[in-house]
Amino acid sequence: MKPHPQVQRLLEAVANSPFPALSAVPPFVARRLYAERCRIVKPAAPEAQVRLLLTPGGVALRAYRPATAAKDEVLPALVYFHGGGWTIGDLDTHDTLCRQLAQGAACAVFSVEYRLAPESPFPAAVDDAVAATEFVLGNAASLNIDAARVAVGGDSAGGNLAAVAAIALKGKLAFQLLIYPATDQRMATESLERNGEGYLLTRVMMERFRSYYLPRREDHLDWRASPVLARSLAGLAPAFVLTAGFDPLRDEGREYAERLKREGVETEHKDYADMIHGFVVMGGVLDAANEAVADCCTALRRAFEKVPA
Repeated sequence: MKPHPQVQRLLEAVANSPFPALSAVPPFVARRLYAERCRIVKPAAPEAQVRLLLTPGGVALRAYRPATAAKDEVLPALVYFHGGGWTIGDLDTHDTLCRQLAQGAACAVFSVEYRLAPESPFPAAVDDAVAATEFVLGNAASLNIDAARVAVGGDSAGGNLAAVAAIALKGKLAFQLLIYPATDQRMATESLERNGEGYLLTRVMMERFRSYYLPRREDHLDWRASPVLARSLAGLAPAFVLTAGFDPLRDEGREYAERLKREGVETEHKDYADMIHGFVVMGGVLDAANEAVADCCTALRRAFEKVPA
């Protein structure tokens, strides 16, 4: 198996770029470089109703509703956490993806601007993720959403936060959408050894960003950093776990999905064997990204439909 030809062309373009690797520059520079990369590779953005919200604790959320939804229509909802190693990424880098999810799953989406490292290390992002989700659940009526049909989701570091929020708020959520999630800070998987160089996300980058987010080594084993180490996953909301074959995080996502299944959680796992980490936001250059987003939307719709009205 080789990376998809579209992926190979993307990797060649990155290799020939004059810009440095994200791990070779300070975080504030990496954020700008990542934002520019996302701008170049994203697909066309669907229309949506968009507004900014602020929780009482000061966490910003960008709220999306499908363009055709009535303003007073009660919708299911997804609380979404962007990827970026807890260090880069923001509401704008994942704006198009959130619009796609809102339109494709016919739901409201609340994209969370959680605090980033190194300025705000662990557990700041976790605290913001849980607080934002509780805010959405607690204000369902005024937000015109159904509190019984609220999901959490995210990609990469955001998938980590979604998994952690699902554990912290067990019994309150309808679904968890985990896109190549980081679930184990011990960094000892075969996929990391196999894919840790040459596929955009590298071991060096992972170690650098982990040092920003988790400067204390003892926190690597905290379940809020490594949800696969949580004492129990039984009773959690059903999950859809998406992984990529040439991703250093592939085994973490697969092993988390397997553990969810073992503990009785309804879980679907789909692996895009010829894709790389981060591909879901690259629909402008990778056809599989748009297919994966459609898979996510289908999983969300099915989960929402299973909840009694």
